[in-house]
Amino acid sequence: MISKIIASRRSVFPVQYNEDAISKTEISAILEAANWAPTHRKTEPWRFKVFHSETAKKRLSEFAGEAYQKTAAQVSSVKLRTIIEKPIKSGCVIAICMQRDPKESVPEWEEIASVAMSVQNMWLMATEMKIGTYWSTPGFLKLFGDYFSLEEGERCIGLFYMGKYDGTLPEGERKTSIDQKTQWF
Repeated sequence: MISKIIASRRSVFPVQYNEDAISKTEISAILEAANWAPTHRKTEPWRFKVFHSETAKKRLSEFAGEAYQKTAAQVSSVKLRTIIEKPIKSGCVIAICMQRDPKESVPEWEEIASVAMSVQNMWLMATEMKIGTYWSTPGFLKLFGDYFSLEEGERCIGLFYMGKYDGTLPEGERKTSIDQKTQWF
């Protein structure tokens, strides 16, 4: 039931991932779910760059380390090591990108919202498949286009780390009920 999947969705971080591989078939199913997100004026602005092979994840790791060092006000060796290790510990990393409609037929925020909804679809599908995921938006993403090919009007807005994990995830919680966030008229 979809309500159970929604309520059980959690961020699962690379440090929690085990060594089990994520298959290309599993990744394709997750991406197919993304493709069914709502889209304003059918612009379908979501774009994805998949880092699945060890070579691709190593290249992403090197980019992340270099980009962090270029953009950080003060480089922390602990943070640098974490940033470099995250792609390597992941079964797959997907760069979440947005392709701006060249006609600008909808406001940019609507295209960003559509991309976010595509990521939610990915997250829910991965949850159903017992694949842990985590969306990160590090400041160094603005340099992504310097390392990886982007189309004109395309930009990277996050990294979606994925990995299989052992054990169970904690129960979800919210600070306040939906009633405290809702006004009825």
